[in-house]
Amino acid sequence: MTLHTQLFINNEYVDARSGETISVYNPEDESLVADNVQVAGEEDVNAAVSAARAAFKGEWSKWTPYQRTKVMLDFADIVEKNIEELASLESKSMGQPISVAKMVIPYLIAAFRYYAGWTDKLPGEQFPPTGDDGLYKITQYEPIGVCAGIGAWNGSLIFFGSKIAPAVATGCTFIYKGSEKSPLALLQLGALVKEAGFPPGVINIVSGDGKTGSLLASHMNINKVSFTGSVFAGKKVMELAAKSNLKRVTLELGGKSPSLIFDDADIENALVHHSQNFLFNTGQACIAASRTFVQESIAEKFIEQLKARFEQFKHAAGPPANPQTFLGPLVDGKQFERVMNYLEIGKNEAELIVGGGRHGDKGFYIEPTIFLNPKDDARIYREEIFGPVLTIRTFKTEEEAVELANDTDYGLSACVFTSSTSRALRIAKQLESGMVNINTSQAFAAELPFGGFKQSGLGREGGRTGLLAYVEAKTILINMKV
Repeated sequence: MTLHTQLFINNEYVDARSGETISVYNPEDESLVADNVQVAGEEDVNAAVSAARAAFKGEWSKWTPYQRTKVMLDFADIVEKNIEELASLESKSMGQPISVAKMVIPYLIAAFRYYAGWTDKLPGEQFPPTGDDGLYKITQYEPIGVCAGIGAWNGSLIFFGSKIAPAVATGCTFIYKGSEKSPLALLQLGALVKEAGFPPGVINIVSGDGKTGSLLASHMNINKVSFTGSVFAGKKVMELAAKSNLKRVTLELGGKSPSLIFDDADIENALVHHSQNFLFNTGQACIAASRTFVQESIAEKFIEQLKARFEQFKHAAGPPANPQTFLGPLVDGKQFERVMNYLEIGKNEAELIVGGGRHGDKGFYIEPTIFLNPKDDARIYREEIFGPVLTIRTFKTEEEAVELANDTDYGLSACVFTSSTSRALRIAKQLESGMVNINTSQAFAAELPFGGFKQSGLGREGGRTGLLAYVEAKTILINMKV
């Protein structure tokens, strides 16, 4: 696979008119992975939008649902054949262990295959005249138009699938910008888009930093923007969208997810989900259950065993390219310094149980860390750290557990570990969270809505709900008396 560092616009790789470039470094050892990665400026964004608008009004609008289904399935098949190369690039640019990268890419494939089945399954409604009004009423759904997606670095290819697949299924066209921290695998997808047979302009891929994202969010000829990232940046995207053309917005933002472990839970299962699953992708996941609440009667035993697991996983750190590596480095020096700062803050806010520092003397590796009984206003307890850092508090009653879980500005995901189905469902109803995992964690699928309550976001991606975010409902009324 040829390494592409140019922008992908109108089915061609082109140099950025901005003249700006960025370099990508491997967080394992800070070695150069690629330089001359093109940065899209205003002219480049305008060119991508023009190509997307021309495709939306032109050839793409004439394609039948069955044609859209075929090209989406073909694209999924081609991506599947290139998993090794794509995973390698993702691993090198953001430090994701190669084994993890290979597990992540199938979510992109699943999104395109799932939404390929929706191209002809979003019917409208019709209502015959009632009484004397003589009006025949029709509701139909139409593609919203030119859409933009801005994705985060921790799951670049997942976000590509969750944003673009529903959009093209409905007949929209797209400009996608990933993070400047992990642009390489995304840029390679352009060649696969063309190989699959998408018409020019339907899917465009640009790279750049927040300035490029701002150009997309504020563009007057983009109808919708979907953003995944921090709460701070999400609010900025929403502001720019509102101040420009009031474009539709979907926001998938941060999380500080709670997990409630009751004394009747399967302890081995809970230990797996709070060690192995929590540390997946080195804790760099918006749905990671970083606030763990354990019932007092089992707390001492659970914490002792979880500490031992964290100590074991420290030895699973290694080179991302090694298939045996489970724990990779953080994405870059900036994120490393951010997490290290939280570790120092946490030592004054809670009891350090395990970890709390850098792992090794090379690369951006952090020790798996547990803090016990953080203060109620502790930053490590309140703020999203985005690393292998877990806080634990105890509770006595179910009511107390729910109150602790909901005491946050976030509401993306939550977990409940118990052998009582009635308790699980009772608590699930009370949790202020877009997703509730019962006796599991970090579970999601293309057919399910994904998104959060409160400051964790706006709208949903995934499932039929995610599809509706890319259409406008149009009402038509016919006077049957004429």
